[in-house]
Amino acid sequence: MKKNKFALQIAVFALITTSFIACDKDFSTLESDILNDDVATNFDILSDQYDIITYTDALEPVQTNGLGLNTLGVYDDNTYGRTTSSFVTQLSTTFGADFGDVVKIDSVVLYIPYFGSIEEVDEDDNVTYEIDSVLGREPIRLSLFESNYFIRDFDPNAEFDETQAYFSNKSASATEPISDAVLEGTLLPFVDYNETTEEFDPIDNIIEISEEGFVLTGLDDEGETQVTQRQFPGIRVQLDTTFWHNKIIDKEGDPVLDSQNNFSEYFRGLYFKAEPVNDDGSFLILNTGAQTSNITIYYTRLTASTSDDEDTTEQASIVLSFGPNRINFMDNEFTSPINDGDETNGDDRLFLKGGEGSIARIKLFNGEDLDEDDNTMNTFETWKSEFVETDEDGKFVRTKRLVNEANLVFYVDQNMVDGKEPDRLFLYDIDNKSPLTDFFIDLTNNSLPSFSKFNHLGPLQRVDDEPTGDGIKYKFRITEHINNILLRDSTNVELGLAVSLNVNLEDILAQRRVQTTDDSEFTTPTSSIITPRGTVLHGNNTEDESKKVYLEIYYTEPNN
Repeated sequence: MKKNKFALQIAVFALITTSFIACDKDFSTLESDILNDDVATNFDILSDQYDIITYTDALEPVQTNGLGLNTLGVYDDNTYGRTTSSFVTQLSTTFGADFGDVVKIDSVVLYIPYFGSIEEVDEDDNVTYEIDSVLGREPIRLSLFESNYFIRDFDPNAEFDETQAYFSNKSASATEPISDAVLEGTLLPFVDYNETTEEFDPIDNIIEISEEGFVLTGLDDEGETQVTQRQFPGIRVQLDTTFWHNKIIDKEGDPVLDSQNNFSEYFRGLYFKAEPVNDDGSFLILNTGAQTSNITIYYTRLTASTSDDEDTTEQASIVLSFGPNRINFMDNEFTSPINDGDETNGDDRLFLKGGEGSIARIKLFNGEDLDEDDNTMNTFETWKSEFVETDEDGKFVRTKRLVNEANLVFYVDQNMVDGKEPDRLFLYDIDNKSPLTDFFIDLTNNSLPSFSKFNHLGPLQRVDDEPTGDGIKYKFRITEHINNILLRDSTNVELGLAVSLNVNLEDILAQRRVQTTDDSEFTTPTSSIITPRGTVLHGNNTEDESKKVYLEIYYTEPNN
């Protein structure tokens, strides 16, 4: 059978016309050792290594609204423990709808696609899919509730028009928790049509994980079955019709169906609650921002009479889309707590965990900068004087050494991870809440997240370059960042390092807030919030000197 192959990257965010989601998909490492010892010798390139200070920073609850997608399910990590993710969403629809006369609901279908790609389409139009947004293949239990919690657009305690932030620990602030009792309103059962009784029977609320898509069929004009639609793999279940008839159809002409504000007050949303099955499960990254993600009510209504004694009917539908506001909640059951590290001396191990987890902080040259002491040189000033000449104000005058390449190198503690560590980490400027300059000038493929920005944000190098091999190290090229400090007198800012699901998101979405009790403004990368994965790296105080984190700089001395 002849097959036509093609790859199609699925859109991540509905608010972005072309976006780039993919889960941490294994791939052979593309190493960036352009300059090694042999090359350095041949081209008279020298190199030095510098100690850095780096330590763990445990995060408080993180902002989880406005992500453009949602996570759902259960993730078990041998290092950190279990993370369970659920979410609540508002609904929107076409307002002022005319449902017609004598309406009878035929079915109500909930559908949310995964992310992934189409791998093959054969000549009979059979489609083979690959999903890359599901961690695990075990089923989960999904309970669907009508939520009684009103999701606000704006924060009443902040400046005018400041949007309301919601956080991973089911709260709107440190003093405003959201209770399960409010979220878990009316339970909406899953059903299946019984052809014998011609009724919908309740079924177990278990979601099986499959890469099979959904093929929808109907009858053509000649009564023959034909394919009417193909849907990407995801969650697709039927819901009890009674609730939706009472909640939506019976409200025709009521002001609650006239506007989004009225509707959001009347129908406050749906709560998707995930639980394990037999103490196991999977973690799903759902494309809730897609137009195809919705609840569709299919119904039959009476039409105008075609004769004096015969009435006809027609089929119609109304779509309830997810949003405009959606919030993820994360329940961490850590096997051991993540504690803040030693800010002054650094740590022996760095604990990085996505979601409501932790990041690492990095201080180059002891975190120092130019100071007003003219009598002594601090660590930063001593280093800078080796590379450039400055005036009495510390401003650049001329170059002594040309920086060819600068890298930060972190080694994985293979004794503390379970082989499921992330392929990508994200390095950024904590002070300015932004990527480094090297991020923006790295033009490597940005349509496939696993291969984007790999010159700057080197992917995890694994043993024998095997996709399932143990992780060895990450290398981050920060040449432009170092040159900015030397040549453009940039500040020696503190850097952050976080787990990342998709590094491309950091060029699109602003970082999310971290909930604090002192009203300080601290944020964390968006791509770190939506992944449950974690890793452990050797720090600057590790007992294994061969795995110690370091900054390496390759340079030439033009005057020598």
